[in-house]
Amino acid sequence: MEHITLLLAIVVVTALVFDFTNGFHDTANAMATTISTGALKPKTAVAMSAVLNLVGAFLSVEVAKTISGGIINEEGIRTEVIFAALVGAILWNLLTWLLGLPSSSSHALFGGLIGAAVMSAGWSAVNGSTIVTKVLIPAVAAPLVAGLAAMAATKLTYRIKANPEAKATAKGYRAGQIASAGLVSLAHGTNDAQKTMGIITLALVTQGVVAPGSNPPLWVIVSAGVAIALGTYLGGWRIIRTMGKGLTDLQPQQGFAAQTSAATVILASSHLGFSLSTTQSCSGAVMGAGLGRKGGVVRWSTATRMFVAWGLTLPAAGLVGAGAEFLTKQGPWGIAATAFVLVGGSAVIWVLSRREPVDHNNVNGDDLGGPDSGTPGVVTTAIAAVAPPPAGSVAAVADDGLKTTIHAPGPNDPAAPPAPAAAV
Repeated sequence: MEHITLLLAIVVVTALVFDFTNGFHDTANAMATTISTGALKPKTAVAMSAVLNLVGAFLSVEVAKTISGGIINEEGIRTEVIFAALVGAILWNLLTWLLGLPSSSSHALFGGLIGAAVMSAGWSAVNGSTIVTKVLIPAVAAPLVAGLAAMAATKLTYRIKANPEAKATAKGYRAGQIASAGLVSLAHGTNDAQKTMGIITLALVTQGVVAPGSNPPLWVIVSAGVAIALGTYLGGWRIIRTMGKGLTDLQPQQGFAAQTSAATVILASSHLGFSLSTTQSCSGAVMGAGLGRKGGVVRWSTATRMFVAWGLTLPAAGLVGAGAEFLTKQGPWGIAATAFVLVGGSAVIWVLSRREPVDHNNVNGDDLGGPDSGTPGVVTTAIAAVAPPPAGSVAAVADDGLKTTIHAPGPNDPAAPPAPAAAV
């Protein structure tokens, strides 16, 4: 510990702050569908997720090793580069949280790290093959695989049960949804907490505290797990609202299918050392579950904004990281200026968020604005018109710009009109 300098201590604290923002930014991955379907109360859901995130942090270090010794070349990288990378990642996380967009905290970290490393030592500091195989390919494949798996699971679920709207069935799926949400939380801790472990380990390598290629020390694992758990408990309510209500309307069966599919993809990638985005995996699973139910639709305007945020994350965080590294290269005053930008930018975003606060009391409300709180998009309306929901379900239709809920009575419903003599 005698090698730990003031700069290294600042970098470690900043990394834990990033881990904290990662926790509340990604709480929606595990609990958005559980909260939106009513399977768990909001505060209970985030508390459960926080505990399992902490447990998950101790299950593996493969992803941490990928980050600490794979994405950039450790030789010649200064500790200031790690600090600059974290500034880019944190500011992008906070900005997308303010907008309620479930972007990737992982890609924000990678983007900041790549931008800062290139500004410091040129393109030779970046391992292009590792970025392609363990970052970019999983970024494309994960949401597609999770989405297709969730869509298939949802279709199978509705075919197994003739009357999927029965109370007993819905209650059973809610119980299953709680279990699958816990699995996603465990997987999230296993994958995302390791990213901070990898960054701190990389900073320790630059200072000669640990040897290159070393596993994260125990104190790094513990601190990263605690930081992400605290952030998760705080709850990223804005993003929970988007994933739970903004993308599609989910029933318990769909929530169970989405979370189980996402957890399978995340756990498999963690075992293989692929540092994929848990946000993209879970978002893809939610959309797949929405399309898997007959009559279910996806709000493509929200999805489009989300896709744009995904595409911008790496380059945007990279530009901020590069700018921060340019400042830190100027000496102590540059490091101080970078810290001021981080604190000042975070404060401005926080003040802006208070203009329209979202918390556990209104996370499921429909009155909190956004372009998708009113009329469904053209694609959504068209799909709903040609694919009616099963009998007894609840369907949403557009009427003069307002969303109206209509109950389609089943054959045994006393309020149902008499059946016609012949169907035409």
